[in-house]
Amino acid sequence: MKNLFSNLSKNNWQGLTTFIFLLSFCSSFGQEKQQDSTKVEKLDEVLVKAVRVKEKAPITHSNVTKKEIAKRNLGQDIPVLLNFLPSVVTTSDAGAGIGYTGIRVRGVSPLSTNITINGIPYNDAESLGTFWVNLGDFASSVESLQLQRGVGTSTNGSGAFGASINVLTDAVSKEASGEISNSFGSFNTRKHTVKFSTGLLNDHFEIAGRLSNISSDGYIDRASADLKSYFLQGAYVDGNTLVKAIVFGGNEVTYQAWNGITAEQLREDRTFNPSGQYTDDDGNTQFYDNEVDNYSQDHYQLHWNQKYNNNWSTTLGLNYTYGRGYFEQFREDDEFSTYGFEELTVNGETVNTTDLIRRRWLDNDFYVVNATANYKNDQLDMIFGGSFSHYNGDHFGEVIWAEFASQSDIRDRYYDGNSLKNDLSVFAKTNYKLNEKLSLYGDIQVRNVTYKTYGNTSDLVDFEIDKDFTFFNPKAGVTYELNNSNSFYFSYARANREPNRTDFESDNDIKPEQLNDFELGWRHKKGNFVFNVNAYYMLYEDQLVLNGALDDVGNSIRINADESYRLGIELEAIIPVTSKLTLQPNMTISSNKIGEISVPINGEDTTLTNTDISFSPEIIAANAIVFQPLEDLQISLLSKYVGEQFMGNTENPESKLDSFFVNDLNITYTMSFRGNEESQKKPFFKSIVFTGLVNNIFNEKYVSNGYFGSFDFEDTDSPTGISTGFFSGFYPQATTNFLAGVTLIF
Repeated sequence: MKNLFSNLSKNNWQGLTTFIFLLSFCSSFGQEKQQDSTKVEKLDEVLVKAVRVKEKAPITHSNVTKKEIAKRNLGQDIPVLLNFLPSVVTTSDAGAGIGYTGIRVRGVSPLSTNITINGIPYNDAESLGTFWVNLGDFASSVESLQLQRGVGTSTNGSGAFGASINVLTDAVSKEASGEISNSFGSFNTRKHTVKFSTGLLNDHFEIAGRLSNISSDGYIDRASADLKSYFLQGAYVDGNTLVKAIVFGGNEVTYQAWNGITAEQLREDRTFNPSGQYTDDDGNTQFYDNEVDNYSQDHYQLHWNQKYNNNWSTTLGLNYTYGRGYFEQFREDDEFSTYGFEELTVNGETVNTTDLIRRRWLDNDFYVVNATANYKNDQLDMIFGGSFSHYNGDHFGEVIWAEFASQSDIRDRYYDGNSLKNDLSVFAKTNYKLNEKLSLYGDIQVRNVTYKTYGNTSDLVDFEIDKDFTFFNPKAGVTYELNNSNSFYFSYARANREPNRTDFESDNDIKPEQLNDFELGWRHKKGNFVFNVNAYYMLYEDQLVLNGALDDVGNSIRINADESYRLGIELEAIIPVTSKLTLQPNMTISSNKIGEISVPINGEDTTLTNTDISFSPEIIAANAIVFQPLEDLQISLLSKYVGEQFMGNTENPESKLDSFFVNDLNITYTMSFRGNEESQKKPFFKSIVFTGLVNNIFNEKYVSNGYFGSFDFEDTDSPTGISTGFFSGFYPQATTNFLAGVTLIF
């Protein structure tokens, strides 16, 4: 705990001071009134009402509760905890689910998946990606989340372009509680968490918090992670008012593992990590010990929910996020020109290369204002509002050591750039119950994005972008309830999305992408038996598809595809075999195609038609066999199958990832303490929860992610004098490994 707080910067302490002030401000609302715990919970849910949908809405979605997350929450990131939801494929750079992780839904890139936390956008404003590694153990502070597949409902931040995940953090607790959680596992993995809640003090106030530390050596060599994080919440509740002040964030130090390995290395040494590799003066291979990513991120949120009467309510959300950090690299024999160094003459010889250590920095500020108003009666439920965000980010590089430093001084910036991005959206959503069987859904959003950059890139190339986009995103749907057990729905949604920073760096004229999403579904529920079917057709124009290659910092390179589509069907069920045994299968069968794409091969542009979209398997299936022989004991066998997929859009055999079938075993046992009724003594512990997780129990050697690209070289035997070569990289996932934990709840 001491180490954690020693990492808090001056800005953190200023934020905590602000938090205490806000909490004191909230106390001025105090009135003596008994609170209803159900009402408190509903007020919490209002935080995400604008970005979530209800159970019977014509939007394809999955809900995950705090209880479900807790069963496997032993340190792995949120994407890995969502691995068994329909149409989901997850991956981990370090191989074991801790550190840099990613999630794809229906083959949709993480860059196109919108993430919100309490309605506040979390995606990085420039890359549009989501870096869960910056919020270590965030799952321990999640009350619930909803994964929407397809365009979904209008949301804040970068438009959902195939999927969205909205997260609600811990709800206000009526009763005081404490929790100490420790887990250990393979690859020297450790997770230590302390949580507390004061419960409602004087029936109005709650203070709750969490401190966490996660560390792991990783499955891949040296792919270590050291994640420190915190969560602190102050809440005021009074009848129809809820005010929350929340501060959360963390610091991550991870050894880089984003380079992947070659096919040959995958066969011979699948845990090999080329990051940090260099040759010393004696010709021996060495690895730089500080080839790390070091980043801190702090979030300050203030939420005010107000219910005025049975019809009207409003929400206001404010956010400030401060992010800063770097990744450090040892570079061997780099050209002086890469850093703007001048040539040297040493002992009569010209020197224009040097060994050096560099840091590439990000330093950014992100501000958000959300506001909504909700009107509802027996037939109508309407939400309208807007969101505005402002991003200011610095990108710069420093050489902190060099064998030959030329004319440079320490802390000189060899490149320096700034980016400004404003995002304004307004929306109106309506659910209208036409009669007992028919409900209508309408959703209109207008979004304006401005993006400006100044300075140069890490390649010392001038980078000046001045773009302005305005998008119109309409959505509509209908739900028909045949009877109490069966309902049908159909929806149409349109989405537009701007390119990200990397897209502009690779092509200044790259175009925004557009998606028309059609969803048709049937939901059946009778008793404990549930069966859902959903068919989708996602028709793209100028879709930004991954070409499989990475830039020099591990970002995926994307290109526009004129026309492409995803056509699929999703099946999911909950089948109670007996009172103690339940099956929970799901399957997605899809076709994901690019109508036409032009690629350079052997010096000539070659047009390919009807090729598979990269990272889009035709089959994704999962199943959970849940056996509960006792009330407090649950044993689950979790299975995941992912069909073969390509890392590029040319269906080149060298870019293929083989299918894989992975099984995990999850066991939870809760030891409850009820105390002695005669003596009226309360036990010190309410319960002790034992959790075990064995991942990949059949030791499958599989790869869930990678990259693929091409390069041209001179070839006198070729008719054009140029031939094309290919390169690929693979991210192997861990073989059999385990995690085990104990949680003390009091």
